[in-house]
Amino acid sequence: MAALVATEAAALPGPAEAAEPAAAAELSRALSRLLPGLEADSKLSRRRALEALQRALETARPEAPAADPAAFQGPWARLLLPRLLRCLADPAEGCRALAAHLLDLGLRRAARPRDALPRLLPALAARLAGPDPAHRPPPEPCEELRLALVQLLRVAVDLGGAALAPHLDDAVRALRCALLDPFAAVRRESCECAAGLARATPDHFHMQSESLIGPLMQSISHQHWKVRVAVIEATGTVIQFGNGKSVDDVLPHFAQRLFDDVPQVRQAVTRVVGGWLLALRDRYSFFHKLIPLLLSSLDDEMPHIVQEAASLWAEAGLQWQKENEEDLKDKLDFASPPPAHHPSPETRPGLGCRELVFRNLSKILPAICHDITDWVAATRVKAARLLAVLLLHAEDHATQHLEALLRTLLLACADEEGAVVSSCTRSAELIGTFVSPEVFLKLLWPMLKKSPSASGLLVLAAVIRGCPREALRPHLKAITTELAGAHIRQGSEHLRYGEKLLQCVQALVSTCGEDGRGCGLQLLQVLVTVMALPGAPGLGNQLQETEAALAAVESSGDGQDLYRQHVGPLLEWLGGSQRGWTAHSPELLQFSVLVAHAGPALGEALPQLVPVLRSCLQPDRDPQMRLRLLSVLSRALLSAKETVDSQGQLHRYLDTVVTDILVPNLQWRAGRTAAAIRTAAVSCLWALISSEVLSATQQVEDVRETLLPPVLTALEEDSQMTRLTCCRIVSAFLKSSGGASEPDKFIKIYPELLKRLDDVSTEVRLAAASALAVWLECIRDDGAEACYQRDVQHLYKELLVYLDDPDSAVQDAVLEVLQAGSVLFPDLLVRETEAVVHKHRSPTRCEQLLQHVQARPPAP
Repeated sequence: MAALVATEAAALPGPAEAAEPAAAAELSRALSRLLPGLEADSKLSRRRALEALQRALETARPEAPAADPAAFQGPWARLLLPRLLRCLADPAEGCRALAAHLLDLGLRRAARPRDALPRLLPALAARLAGPDPAHRPPPEPCEELRLALVQLLRVAVDLGGAALAPHLDDAVRALRCALLDPFAAVRRESCECAAGLARATPDHFHMQSESLIGPLMQSISHQHWKVRVAVIEATGTVIQFGNGKSVDDVLPHFAQRLFDDVPQVRQAVTRVVGGWLLALRDRYSFFHKLIPLLLSSLDDEMPHIVQEAASLWAEAGLQWQKENEEDLKDKLDFASPPPAHHPSPETRPGLGCRELVFRNLSKILPAICHDITDWVAATRVKAARLLAVLLLHAEDHATQHLEALLRTLLLACADEEGAVVSSCTRSAELIGTFVSPEVFLKLLWPMLKKSPSASGLLVLAAVIRGCPREALRPHLKAITTELAGAHIRQGSEHLRYGEKLLQCVQALVSTCGEDGRGCGLQLLQVLVTVMALPGAPGLGNQLQETEAALAAVESSGDGQDLYRQHVGPLLEWLGGSQRGWTAHSPELLQFSVLVAHAGPALGEALPQLVPVLRSCLQPDRDPQMRLRLLSVLSRALLSAKETVDSQGQLHRYLDTVVTDILVPNLQWRAGRTAAAIRTAAVSCLWALISSEVLSATQQVEDVRETLLPPVLTALEEDSQMTRLTCCRIVSAFLKSSGGASEPDKFIKIYPELLKRLDDVSTEVRLAAASALAVWLECIRDDGAEACYQRDVQHLYKELLVYLDDPDSAVQDAVLEVLQAGSVLFPDLLVRETEAVVHKHRSPTRCEQLLQHVQARPPAP
């Protein structure tokens, strides 16, 4: 009955309807017939009523009242709007969706949509946020409906304009919840709506803008990149028309988005920050915070982002220049051209851009110096790249911040990330380009002396590379002297330190060119130090190229010309400290490297080389050091004609080498190290003999006279190599003697060689047999066989035993010795052979020997 009364009452014309135009009254009557269905208890009835309303509004003919905004305004505001707003809370989802759609149609069709705002916005806020903004989940459970409600809110914002100002609270409350909606599309739509709200109410929005910053920043890291882009763009508009204080809350989040993997997100940040630099009302207060963000995009991996960032930056610089034209009047009127040594004068930043960076550099640098040592690698890379961009803008104004910059670069160049090191190296080159060498060297040397490091040398090499040749010329001698100083040159034994030391030399040679003439000795000292480091062979190509470049500067020759010019002073320089050398002294390694690389130049430096060797190879010096130096000497003597005897002057120092160097180290001493030293000394002697340096007969006799006794003693050494080499040395001495001079000493040789026929090493036994054959030849050549008959007979007897040796190679070698020696006393050899032939297990060798002796013609 109540519903019937309500329907009849609605059908009767009231006072407001009577005052309406005829078209509006007709529409009111038509709507009044449909509206009662919205109050029905049945969900189906309500839905049918809403569908009927939808058909009435959507299918209205152009001449119908529903299509006329003026005629539609009254019935819409009086009859349709209140009931549709109530339907937004309908239990049926379909009814709510139809109600939202009809509200959208009504707002767009009404002549005065602003009149609906006082009732529409509270209703939307109630469905999207509820009475409590923190209420979760939102009152509207359907995400598609929440999207429709936010779209409806956006329509209201677009149509309402400035009339929204009194209803900002409701709009902001709805948006705060919608910005955190689980549905990504709702968030995107909410961002666009927030931006539209800011533009629609510019005079009042600043009072509510801070309320939206929190939800926006919570959504800025959303998993959907389109949401992130929408949030960034909305934030830019909200702050542009809102409270500038929110910039501080937003910038850390924007900085993180510059690391986003999606280029569209980084581009959005670039575009928003560039817009703020151009149009933010409080931008002068935030220049030092906005400039780093925009300049970071100048080094983005995407070219279109770099291009847009460069365009925005140039525009911002030009705008600031125009705004401060009075302050810059002198610089504008008397504009200086780019420095002659500018790395890219054609793309030099404009005056406004340079001034902006210079005036804000003191505020920006501390943050960069902090971030460049951050624990996150991406942050360090971004900070290092930004520093290079800032220095390119700051030019010579970086001088006042130089100490902090150098300390930061020293830390950053030790980074494990190659991108960080590369960018910091570029920054150091820019410092060298724009800052006076007198200034940066004054600050850099104390840092390097206090704590020598590879990163410090890398910075030094970079500033030298960037420095103009003319500016560096007056400081070249001081730089090379400091580099050649022991504290820096020998600051570390790590290969990376040596590599950076090498880069310093390369930088000096390439930058200074012929100006470096006269500094070759110091630079060669550095190169020798690098070559002496463990692992230096890995730098072989770089070292050779640097040597060649230095030689071209010093003497217009090759590396050997360089050594020939400086090997004497280098040996004197190293020899000055030889009293304190041990096996672990870096100077010993440098000496070894110098001897190994000097080549023919050593022949001209014997006056400096031999005294150092004599002093260091005395028995009272460090055994390990002596062992290493003997190995160095052995290698040099093996190719004596190309090294120590290149000038044919080694014979002048032969007595020193033999008497003061080899003899003391051949003397027997207990211990494995002493045995190794004797082995090395024997190797040196064999190298000396093999090199054919001992050309004169008197030289050979002197050496044999002095060294034969210790060599014979060394035949008993535990080292197989020593015994083998000694057998070869004895054989060489016997061949050079030309006969059996000094019989008393000569007779003592063969018993020692005979013992070696019982050696455990077949190779030694064969070498001993070969030496015995030479010994017998010496008797024949001397022509005094009768004096040695007893010794030769004893030798025959002993050698015949080895014709039955288990090793066939030894049998053959001994057979050859006996056959060669049979010419001395053939009858005696036949008797001795016949006396033992029946004792041998295999008489074949004895029979071969007898046949050989008997086949020889009788001696005259």
